[in-house]
Amino acid sequence: MTGISGTGIRGILLDIEGTTTPIQFVYDVLFPFVRLELDAYLRVHDDEPQIQEILQALQREHADDAKKNSATPQWQSAPLAYVNWLMDQDRKSTALKALQGRIWYDGYHSGRLRGQVFPDVPPALDRWQKLGLDVRIFSSGSELAQRLLFANSESGDLTRFLRGYFDTTIGSKTDPSSYGSIAAAFGFPPEQIVFVSDATRELDAAQHQGLVTLLCRRPGNPPQGIRGHRTIFSFDEI
Repeated sequence: MTGISGTGIRGILLDIEGTTTPIQFVYDVLFPFVRLELDAYLRVHDDEPQIQEILQALQREHADDAKKNSATPQWQSAPLAYVNWLMDQDRKSTALKALQGRIWYDGYHSGRLRGQVFPDVPPALDRWQKLGLDVRIFSSGSELAQRLLFANSESGDLTRFLRGYFDTTIGSKTDPSSYGSIAAAFGFPPEQIVFVSDATRELDAAQHQGLVTLLCRRPGNPPQGIRGHRTIFSFDEI
């Protein structure tokens, strides 16, 4: 795909990690920030209803993990070891992502965190908006975390270009049904939506549901089998 005019595409669905944003930002900045702030954050906020709901969901997940895996850290007075263990595995836990989003909220609003995107992302978002395209995000990070990253990016507030956000509450990124639900939210036939991601398993699921797919290959991304997906190296190609 070279350019998008005249293709019939009306919607663009973007992954974050390795697509709009360097993988290193997630693993070298965001995850370490959570590890550093987790204990203090829970001491201040653990009596809040929303945090209690997250902790209860994590505790249920912990009980399930403990039955299956003897290496699961014990749940003591606070889930510090368990949360760090989940992050070590890069677990796509909805409860974990919700807790991370809350901690990142404090980081962004204090100015200690600034979102990172690749240089070609802001001009592409601007170009797509001028074309009247509906651009949305689908990431395993919580909707809150997604909004924070784009609202507080080093390139300024990019949320004005984005019409929607989807996280794992809609389903797994490797489950075709998730993309059916997303297409319904767009209000377009699946073949009028292009999904851009760095992970072929996600693209396979989207393609199975009828979406157009593009494999985004960025510096630092793990190697991926192309498996029938067109490849791009920059949003300048879309």
